[in-house]
Amino acid sequence: MSSSQSRDEIDPSSGRSISLELVRGTATEDELAALIAVLSDAYSNEEATAVASAPTVSAWTRTQRPIRTPLRRDIPWGRFFG
Repeated sequence: MSSSQSRDEIDPSSGRSISLELVRGTATEDELAALIAVLSDAYSNEEATAVASAPTVSAWTRTQRPIRTPLRRDIPWGRFFG
């Protein structure tokens, strides 16, 4: 590879593409494969343990009217159509 090494892999667990670029030094194919394996495993563990908090709805939000639906411009009204 050139002075700026890059490598694209596909994560088998998620099917997403992983892009890695080394901007300094040189790495062998084995070192890059080990790095990708470690980072993929760490990302998978982080993703599996991530928990999204439930959105809180305040009493103020519950009592408010919803936003009005947009006006339908395709329905004519009065003399102003045309």
